[in-house]
Amino acid sequence: MTILRPARLDDLEQIYGISLVTGDAGKDATPLHRDGKLIGHIYSAPYVSLNPEAAFVAEDEQGVAGYIVGAYDTLAFQALLEREWWPALRAAYSEPQGDPALWDADQNRIAAIYHPSFAPAAVIDAFPAHIHMNLLPRLQGQGIGTRLLDLWFATARDAGVKAVHLGANANNAGGIRFWSSRGFERLGPPLVAPSERSVWFGERL
Repeated sequence: MTILRPARLDDLEQIYGISLVTGDAGKDATPLHRDGKLIGHIYSAPYVSLNPEAAFVAEDEQGVAGYIVGAYDTLAFQALLEREWWPALRAAYSEPQGDPALWDADQNRIAAIYHPSFAPAAVIDAFPAHIHMNLLPRLQGQGIGTRLLDLWFATARDAGVKAVHLGANANNAGGIRFWSSRGFERLGPPLVAPSERSVWFGERL
């Protein structure tokens, strides 16, 4: 049986693991990284640590196997990260130098700690909240993602959220199918410029 519940700080190690094994466009990114926590440092751990009211996990008999995290106000969360999350990581990791075209996966993630990227400003303006969600393969195809999404939406509506966005890797075909099937609108010009790397989605609650 899989239960959904609020994320806790003692879930972080498992959440870091999920971030890693789903971090290559939905596939296992373990072979790409020497430091297995870098993806989680960016996409999951700060939400559980700083914004737990918008973080939930799916837990089965083997442990935490999925999560959804987000922020009801993306701009406020960006400011929170600058104050309370990125400084410690920037002290722990040296900023990559040299030609970015020659960087490995770790260096690219570390660069994102120094120079975080979020959705285009027009997307944030139209869809102020945002989410990230990942499930281990053992939970996929069982409706758990939909349950997590519905839980997050219900909580967000109670908090007054009107619209949410997310970004998907353009190579993550399964993720793109999922979001498209759950009522999200694939965003294009003029909100976002065409991109070979990211697909942006928005939904009004």
